[in-house]
Amino acid sequence: MQNKKNLSIVIPVLNESNNIQLLTDKIIKNLKNIEFEVIFVDDNSNDNSYKILKSLQKKYYFFNPIFRKKERDLTQSCFEGIRKSKFDKILIMDGDMQHDPKYILPMHNKMNKLNCDIVVGARPLSKGPNQGLSEIRRLASNILIFFFSIFEMKTSDPMSGFFIFKKDIYLKNKKNYFGKGFKILADILINSKNNLIVKDFFIRFKRRYDDKSKMSLKILMILIKFYLISIFKKLLSFF
Repeated sequence: MQNKKNLSIVIPVLNESNNIQLLTDKIIKNLKNIEFEVIFVDDNSNDNSYKILKSLQKKYYFFNPIFRKKERDLTQSCFEGIRKSKFDKILIMDGDMQHDPKYILPMHNKMNKLNCDIVVGARPLSKGPNQGLSEIRRLASNILIFFFSIFEMKTSDPMSGFFIFKKDIYLKNKKNYFGKGFKILADILINSKNNLIVKDFFIRFKRRYDDKSKMSLKILMILIKFYLISIFKKLLSFF
């Protein structure tokens, strides 16, 4: 039986030693009357992250870090955190302080109230001010969403990295996922066989502390590959 008052929070991190303690404190402050665990998945950082994570693990019973030594990949970090989570609802969020923990409980409540499969922390990507989201990033996100609009995404922001979903979705569909890059939500929405009920919860981004983007030429090429494979699978489904 599912427990409506539990949540596993999976946070992939790479060299986020300046943010780990602060983000943990904010999560604790904003989650009341709910049982939760925090799973930082460290993707083989070369800063002080290991020491900080081990210290927090000793301090908090709900703190369960994972230390990856394999090839760095944000999606695989998320998948590893999901596999080792103990609750039936999973929240994915970034560790760079752009996703404000104050939204976690309202998103969790919306999932329970509407009995939906996924609640997306959707960015308002229409032209206009959006704290923490530069005009270039807003435009890039809109372009990606346009290209992926060929698929029935059921959300206004399939490129979001901040969402809650039922763990059972991953367990039933894990063999179908592309599993590379860092657009895990798009992967889940496109390649899950379930008829998913998806709802948006609109948020505002906070400014990135270190001002470093995860996007790179390598990630862009992986994203293009994912897009082409997804189109190919969609075409095959018509035959």
